[in-house]
Amino acid sequence: MAQHTLWESRRAFVLASIGSAIGLGNVWRFPYICYKFGGGAFLFAYVIALVLIGIPLLALEFAIGYKLKGSAPYSLGKLRYNLVGYEENEERMQRKGKFEWIGWFALLVSFGIVTYYAVIMGWATNYLVYSFKLSWGSDPRSFFYQHVLELSDGIFNFGRIQWPIVLGLAVSWIWIVLSIWKGAKTVGKVVYVTVVLPWLLLLVFVIRGLTLPGAMEGVKYYLTPRFEFLLNPALWHAAISQVFFSLSVGFGIMIAYASFLPPGSDVLNNAFLVAFSDAATAYVGGFAVFSALGYYARILGTTVDKVMKSGPELAFVTYPTIINHLPLAPLFGVLFFLMLLTLAVDSAFSMVEGSAAALIDKFHFPRKKANIGIAVVAFVIGILYTTGAGLYWLDLVDHFMNNFGLFVVALLESLVIAYVYGAENLRNYANSVSELKVGRWWSLSITALVPAASFVLLIYSFRQVLLKPYGGYPRVAEILGGWLLVIGFLVIAFVLSRRKSKEA
Repeated sequence: MAQHTLWESRRAFVLASIGSAIGLGNVWRFPYICYKFGGGAFLFAYVIALVLIGIPLLALEFAIGYKLKGSAPYSLGKLRYNLVGYEENEERMQRKGKFEWIGWFALLVSFGIVTYYAVIMGWATNYLVYSFKLSWGSDPRSFFYQHVLELSDGIFNFGRIQWPIVLGLAVSWIWIVLSIWKGAKTVGKVVYVTVVLPWLLLLVFVIRGLTLPGAMEGVKYYLTPRFEFLLNPALWHAAISQVFFSLSVGFGIMIAYASFLPPGSDVLNNAFLVAFSDAATAYVGGFAVFSALGYYARILGTTVDKVMKSGPELAFVTYPTIINHLPLAPLFGVLFFLMLLTLAVDSAFSMVEGSAAALIDKFHFPRKKANIGIAVVAFVIGILYTTGAGLYWLDLVDHFMNNFGLFVVALLESLVIAYVYGAENLRNYANSVSELKVGRWWSLSITALVPAASFVLLIYSFRQVLLKPYGGYPRVAEILGGWLLVIGFLVIAFVLSRRKSKEA
């Protein structure tokens, strides 16, 4: 296996992991889902999912990466032999890699996500420029859909490529690649800015939001639980999906990041610290968003429950409308979109770093070649999302990556640890290298709760799609942008796992 640069300090690892976890999902996906599913009721479900499913999975991935010192495919490929006690011999080498394909599938899902995630960064890059003159004018909705996206009337009506978005996409990819140019060494320095700065900016928006007229109506909507929503399976599906997406579990990222830890590092303390930092950011971010929504509702003369339609609309329509009414509006516009970009870039480059680490481990690619190669391929694919139908394809691919791809990875990872490696074996190892210890509840989660929840939610998602095409898109679009993508990634994962590495 190729040698990777180690983290210079525990602080650098924790900040990088937090940066991967904290992203756009905290400031638009989390508030939107919370808004959609009863405010405080969703918070209740989210905390349960975080403690019983999210933290155990994050600790699992940290422990695997730290113990086996490799990317997701490399580490999962070695799991069988560390578990059953095979000695280093010819039989072991011949059978090596039994579960490597799971790691490749996780990275392919992650790659699928970053192809459109970087496009959203491209939107934010454009809006950062627009903010200086409030170019969206008095009608931010029309500006976003008609001017910026030139949204067409259907998923197969591609219209034309929006070159300003392509330029923003190119700038985003240059920033991403430079951030991981030398692996953990570069990332460890970048995150001091890209993690700390958005936290500070978020606090600015919380304070400003809470001082706006009508803010308390939004906060009341945010915190008041509507417990009848807890009977809705869609709420629990959304809560667990948000936990997976927000913590970056199932992406193969955290396994790679933990593999860069030097000897003597703590595993479980780091997992709890990252998880609760991510959750706290989402929770605090909710005050920034809902206080602003309360203000927006007062401007429109309506109630809070009627002012938001989607996550992207929150960032690119609702917030620009609110900014228009603020003193020093251009300043707050610049700060808001700067916050979005610095939140997004850590998550984006972590997805690339996980894949680059795998290519380095398996095929001994030079790091710069791996980084640039991934970026170029993702950039070319991303051009699809800059067309007039781009938003439709982004929505469709996002749904399948999150509701099928990540749940499949979580299901497979938990089953391998529970019934091949042994949950107790991994728990004992994690406890042996950590100051904080976890009890048998962790093993119960990995053995029963995580696989059961992942399986049930996969069936739920599958049933929903069978009953009605997602988003009302044509079935052929659903097949092309959903099922073929997931199945294709599985096939590619198997093929990559069967390829012999240069080391072998």
